Amino acid sequence: MEIMNTIVYPKSLELPPAANPISASVTVPGSKSITNRALVLAALASRLGECKLMGALQSEDTEVMVEGLTRLGFRIEVDWPRVAVYKNESGRLVPNASADIFCANSGTTMRFLTAVCAAGNGRYRLDGVPRMRERPIEDLLGALRELGVKAHSENGNGCPPAVIETSGLIQRRCAVRSDQSSQFLSALMMVAPYHSEGHGIWIHLKGALVSEPYIEMTLAMIARWNLPYYQNFDSRVEDGEPNRRQHITSMVFEQKHLHGGPLYSYVGPAEYAIEPDASAASYFWAAAAVTGGRVTVLGLTRDSLQGDVAFVDALEKMGCSIDETADGIAAHGGALKGIDIDMNAISDTAMTLAAVALFAEGPTTIRNIAHVRHKETDRIAAVATELRKLGATVEEFDDGMRIVPGPLTGCSVATYNDHRMAMSLAIVGLKVPGVKIENPGCVAKTYPGFWQDWARMSE
Repeated sequence: MEIMNTIVYPKSLELPPAANPISASVTVPGSKSITNRALVLAALASRLGECKLMGALQSEDTEVMVEGLTRLGFRIEVDWPRVAVYKNESGRLVPNASADIFCANSGTTMRFLTAVCAAGNGRYRLDGVPRMRERPIEDLLGALRELGVKAHSENGNGCPPAVIETSGLIQRRCAVRSDQSSQFLSALMMVAPYHSEGHGIWIHLKGALVSEPYIEMTLAMIARWNLPYYQNFDSRVEDGEPNRRQHITSMVFEQKHLHGGPLYSYVGPAEYAIEPDASAASYFWAAAAVTGGRVTVLGLTRDSLQGDVAFVDALEKMGCSIDETADGIAAHGGALKGIDIDMNAISDTAMTLAAVALFAEGPTTIRNIAHVRHKETDRIAAVATELRKLGATVEEFDDGMRIVPGPLTGCSVATYNDHRMAMSLAIVGLKVPGVKIENPGCVAKTYPGFWQDWARMSE
């Protein structure tokens, strides 16, 4: 399957430094995380009607999600950035009883559709690119087995391909590790209200919850689709104050009933608007930080569903000024200083901050992001390697890194086929001559038009 074949990318791209502090207002595309969740929620609810998604992101990750849902029999029409999910007339929660689904390197597609298949009735297989075959999924498969589904790793190594044989979600309790990826829990949350016998499901969380803002995003979207749930918290106290955010212990999803019988589909919104992508916005705010300019990302507020909007708080700690205007959020660069920061909640922006750290006074330490070693690449090792090439001193930890700025020299930097590596290293090119991005086309995964928008920002 060819994805995003309308854009031709060079094998490498040398970036010209910015001649002046950047002053720009930019519009970034819709959130990938919200788009893929909305596609799943709209498909599961489509037995009672259609839903139109507005502002949806067109990218490799969202295209493989649409393709996967289509292979499962859901009727979807795309006219990006508008996507229509039509009514499911099949009489089944998942229309098709079998499907072979290619997920490329999209973690949300692999994890979310594995759970969707489990809620169906039939046999399904989900596979991806070689890197996807190295990314863990056993914790999700184990939880699905506890719910009465035959779910296994085809190669027996706890990674895709995943094979699902199911008659629906039959049992009522499961446990899932929440300290490696929030996507396992989000996947279960979206299908839990669709218990095959009309009961509720209790999901117990094992371990500290990583990337919690993504769970909060899923909960907020579940509420828009009228899916019932509640959460239980333990009573631990940190620093003298109850900290419910880090100590969710379980979630319970109860099924609504209509006319005395279970209602397997819930009425969602007829239209749903997708927010601009806050992770993508981080690169443009960072551009203001390193050039001493001012960049406004339009359409985002601090009330965003996306936790990554808090990246501006990290920039503020480093010395930037942040303004929320009627149009969006603006970052104004200042004298940057190194910081020590826990980025567990906003780990997708850790690489962005690592690039900014090269231009700060003093070292920057990024902590509590061990789970990013299981992303598109081992992001801690990859960032450390490339920043050292540029001239920084980087100490790598199991769960993060310490970056000590030094004299920088432009060079060819590898992206490891990881979209966030490419976009983060572009920040360095704004200040350092001779930075050449290898495989710039990897941005198609979540932001196909990034290089065009990046160039326009500097005009």
